[in-house]
Formats: sequence, structure tokens, C-alpha cells
Amino acid sequence: MMARTQTVLYPERQHRARRRASDLGISLAEYVRRLISCDPGGAKPKADPSLVFDWGASAGSDVTQARNAMLAEAAEAGATINV
Repeated sequence: MMARTQTVLYPERQHRARRRASDLGISLAEYVRRLISCDPGGAKPKADPSLVFDWGASAGSDVTQARNAMLAEAAEAGATINV
């Protein structure tokens, strides 16, 4: 069930909101409802530090362990090596 609400807007803001609602093909009321439903003022999601600290996880492939072998292979192939 919905409750009826009245709102007073500055004319320029009302015009802008009506224009945006028209662009979207919806009513002004629906536009306002959508804006309110997208309000980030609710509960904020908790941060998951593993999303940051797991960056670069090799999943078993560790290039540093094979570094010397790769450098030797590149030198044998005639590559210029800058370390």
C-alpha cells in the first residue's frame, strides 16, 4: 500500500525533474519514487578487506621462484636484460 505525499519544489527543480521523468517515459511521481529507492542513506555494505589484500594472488604460480631460470633463458636468446 502506498501513502500520498505532497512536496514543494523550486520551479526550476520541478521543471528539471519533470523533464527527466518524461525522458524516461515515467510520471513525476514514479521518478521521485525511484530516486528515493536509490537513496544510499540506508545501511552501508560492510567492506571486505580480502577484496583488496588478495589482489595479485598467484593461485599457485609464483614467478619469483623461477626468476633466475627465466633471466638465463632470455640471456641465451640474446635479449637485453634490465634488472
